[in-house]
Amino acid sequence: MSPLPELRYPSVPELVAHAEALAAREPGLCALRQVGVSRAGRPLHLLSVGHARRAVLVVAGAHANEPTGGSTLRVLAERVLEERELRSGTSWHFLLCADPDGASLHVTPAPRSLLDYHLGFYRPTGAEQPEWSPSVLPPDLLPPETRALTGVIDELRPYLQVSLHGTDLGGSWVQLTKDVPGLAEPFAKSAAELRIPVETGASDAALWPASGPGVHVMPGPETGVAYPSMPDDARHSTWYHAHRYGGLTAVVEVPMWASDLVDDPAPHPAPAAAMRGLAARLLRDAREVEQVLAEARPRLEGSDGPLLRAARWALELIPGLAEDWIHTAPAGTTMAYVGSVDAFGRRLPLRAAAMLLRVLREADDRAAPRLEQLVAVWCDSFAQRFRARWVPLEHQVEHQSRTVLAAAEQAREQVA
Repeated sequence: MSPLPELRYPSVPELVAHAEALAAREPGLCALRQVGVSRAGRPLHLLSVGHARRAVLVVAGAHANEPTGGSTLRVLAERVLEERELRSGTSWHFLLCADPDGASLHVTPAPRSLLDYHLGFYRPTGAEQPEWSPSVLPPDLLPPETRALTGVIDELRPYLQVSLHGTDLGGSWVQLTKDVPGLAEPFAKSAAELRIPVETGASDAALWPASGPGVHVMPGPETGVAYPSMPDDARHSTWYHAHRYGGLTAVVEVPMWASDLVDDPAPHPAPAAAMRGLAARLLRDAREVEQVLAEARPRLEGSDGPLLRAARWALELIPGLAEDWIHTAPAGTTMAYVGSVDAFGRRLPLRAAAMLLRVLREADDRAAPRLEQLVAVWCDSFAQRFRARWVPLEHQVEHQSRTVLAAAEQAREQVA
């Protein structure tokens, strides 16, 4: 893995302080207000730039373990404020962090390696994720973060919502709830200029039509899903809430570490056999984590914090997912797709192990050293297999920012 320059992702308090400074600097153009609270009582803040009725909503921090979005949001807010043409007939609104509780638990703002990243890892259960909870919970049980987000959408009625996401290792891709003709070209150009691979076979978008390499359009409800066992369905997420007002959502993914293995469109010589092999490894890795959990469980009696809940949830997903990979025809047959699934299969048990390790360390449990060694070995194997190379933070932010601005321009032409 390549050596890294100095880097740091902003915390939520730092994002708020930056937004406060912008609002104080340009009170006629900027406003910062609270639009809700988290389950733990943390405020959710919205920064607005401009007053036009036609609106773009940018959401950062929907997933606690994807920190690039906060950096991108800060840069975008500055740019919109400085460049008058970006505000011509359009107001911009920035939800600083959709999940401040999660952000407080993911504690690797400056990872030097995949191991550093995972030693502070946290990603909540699906029911506790603001954008995904509507796909797994009834309306009366939605968390307050989700209700705050949908309330902002109801108020602003944005023609475009952009959700800033990221991946630990892989490539960049875009998920659209409606096609945005003309987006694929600037997206590809930006990725090429910044040496960021385009994830042409993203497993997150398996079976989705593409309007260009790495630009995937979510299918309608009549289309099946690639992994039937997975409880979350993008078509029931908050991404679709903008549709009731004629808008759409773009989800912009950017990697922290890049791998060219997810950008290979060549046909895989034996995709079904490869998927079976990946399923077997997934189950084997999960069993190793489950054994540690089973050994430590009596000593963790009464512990049910968010880290342990999330680790158990990740492990519970694995048997069904492995069955999908074994018994369902591959949703993609390219080298890029199989590479993306390979990364997903490594990522899921590694995340469960990393979160469980944090629980065991906090409890000073004797099983922690064994799990720590497992996490270290898996991180090294992940990086080696995918020939991981760091994407400079400024490149992550620049590519995500360019893609947001291109999506806003192209989508505006559709609704003008």
